[in-house]
Amino acid sequence: MKKVLLIAAFLSAFVVLGSGLATADQQPEIIAEKMAIKLTRGVANVVTSIVEVPKQTILTGRDMGPVGYIIGPIKGVGMTFYRGVIGVVETVFCMVPQPGYYDPMMDPEFVWQGWEPKRDTTKAISEGM
Repeated sequence: MKKVLLIAAFLSAFVVLGSGLATADQQPEIIAEKMAIKLTRGVANVVTSIVEVPKQTILTGRDMGPVGYIIGPIKGVGMTFYRGVIGVVETVFCMVPQPGYYDPMMDPEFVWQGWEPKRDTTKAISEGM
């Protein structure tokens, strides 16, 4: 029984200390800055998530025509929920270097990004044939 506890304690210490050794190369200021950016991004996404309703209405209407003004608000409600949940997760786990290394969990990173119209590549494809 003592051997099992000793092995479990050793493995636990290895897991806890092993992750600290992996980030030993990083400057503490850079890590703190990335944590702060992740926290700010999370709070901003929670607060501005409701803007997804008009955003998705406009974008879907622009892409699909009149039908988009019916589908857009439904998409907007879903994206509002999604952006809000992602914002809460990023806020709560701002000290955890996941995903990537404090990378954003969704694209676009903020609600005010991604308003550009989609590029039409059908002309380039049809001209090449």
